[in-house]
Amino acid sequence: MAASLRALRIVRVLYKHRLDALLEGTPFARLRWLLRPLGLQTADVPRGERLRAALEELGPIFVKFGQILSTRRDLLPPDVADALALLRDRVLPFDGREARQIIESQLGRSIDTLYTEFDETPLASASIAQVHAARLRQADGSPGRAVVVKVVRPGIDVQIDADLRLLKALAEVAARTHPRADKIRPHEVVAEIEATLRGELDLQREGANASLLRRFWLDSDDLYVPEVFWSHSHERVLTLERVSGIPSDDIEALRAAGISRSRLAAKGVRVFYQQVFRDNFFHADAHAGNIWVDDDPARRDNPRFIALDFGIMGQLSDADQYYLAENFMAIFRRDYRRIAELHIEAGWMPAHLRLDELEAATRAVCEPYFTRPLAEISLGEVLVKLFRTAQQYQLTLQPQLILLQKTLLNIEGVARHLDPKLDIWAVAQPVLEGILRERYSPQRLAEEFRKRLPELITRAPDVPRLIHGFLAQQVEGKHRVHIDSRDIAELVRISAVNQRAAVYAILGAGLMITAAVLAGLDAGGPQWFGIGTATWIAGAGALACFVAAWPRRR
Repeated sequence: MAASLRALRIVRVLYKHRLDALLEGTPFARLRWLLRPLGLQTADVPRGERLRAALEELGPIFVKFGQILSTRRDLLPPDVADALALLRDRVLPFDGREARQIIESQLGRSIDTLYTEFDETPLASASIAQVHAARLRQADGSPGRAVVVKVVRPGIDVQIDADLRLLKALAEVAARTHPRADKIRPHEVVAEIEATLRGELDLQREGANASLLRRFWLDSDDLYVPEVFWSHSHERVLTLERVSGIPSDDIEALRAAGISRSRLAAKGVRVFYQQVFRDNFFHADAHAGNIWVDDDPARRDNPRFIALDFGIMGQLSDADQYYLAENFMAIFRRDYRRIAELHIEAGWMPAHLRLDELEAATRAVCEPYFTRPLAEISLGEVLVKLFRTAQQYQLTLQPQLILLQKTLLNIEGVARHLDPKLDIWAVAQPVLEGILRERYSPQRLAEEFRKRLPELITRAPDVPRLIHGFLAQQVEGKHRVHIDSRDIAELVRISAVNQRAAVYAILGAGLMITAAVLAGLDAGGPQWFGIGTATWIAGAGALACFVAAWPRRR
């Protein structure tokens, strides 16, 4: 009964804000005439603004849903995504005495033994948790460092479970009745929202995110990450170092502090690309409220950012990281054919697509941007439009890439707000080029190879048996390949060269193992970059064999 009443209230709020068009094609459409309130908002208000107002009226969990949905620019129209991105938690705080009880039950000690000071009036209150100011108690009982204590709202689990059950039911209705259900993918959207919410409920996970990000940027002049106090943290309580700074969108305060906004803007772009391509661990909720600027007067000429709120972090697979970096470089060079090739090589798009057709579509997206001055071009906007266009060609994207798009747009927005004349491309290109040079240098590759050497040596005894078994299957015609692809016609076309490719691949594997053994023996003789010449020769031979075995596109 409660779920039904909640559903009816949702329908009523949607109709109140003139979002009743969303109900077309669903069983709720027939109820619209029963739920008409006296006062309706006019349709002159943009639909994104009306949806944002409706979510705010429905409560804190739906505000959080809207914030998460705003990251899915692959599913939402741009105007709706932009409006939802402006959602801010406007939630009444819960009683500070309840916060004390939660902290004591989670940490197993009284507040007085944990902190010398604890302010029951929260500094901030959001949909999932609220934050209190406090000061640690040292071992001798004297006041210690100033901290903030984040506490999960009491009963939020029950509320989230109830609303998730309702959302899953609505997703099922939408999947059955909505004419564009295959494009909207309601079950996947709800599953993504659920995973994000469950993650944000676990403050120990957020603390681990903050701890890792701090380790990457320790002693940096570009970004500061508050320290986590694990002795005062648990799944529902997180104690962090208290920091002070200026919100990155407060231009007047930055000007009054004498902070160089142009340097700050360029630094923000560099920090983002370093997080993504150097560390592969980026802050994925980097709006102005979570990115402050250090107000230390000694840093006016060399300002640094302060990161806050680590509930949503992003990572990419090695393959996605490589292909995304190469995509950026191809965009910098206006190499549209390379962009098309990378989309197919990455597996984001089916291999049967015609390259010239995809190249033409890419050119149609990018060329209009290059008629503008570089300082006016948004790399994030170009990337979003590229992916949106590629969806017409059956683009498959991982959620991490969607998260990256949203973060890139946020970072560019913060940077342009600080310095409207910033040439983002001029800042980003050398940073990305430098990271790629270091990441794929001979020294780095040799280091990675040495790390994997024990694994290669361990598996080396099995290689002759595996090769013999493979060749026996080839000779006897018993080799079985399981294929789940629409590229069978392409596979048939290249089957004539498979035997030659297999021989080269086997020979290359043998030479690679030889190189690994030689490197492990660390024999004397001439060396280059700390690796013996014989090892280099064997490795070069293996590389040549692998290149010869690599399938050519006809």
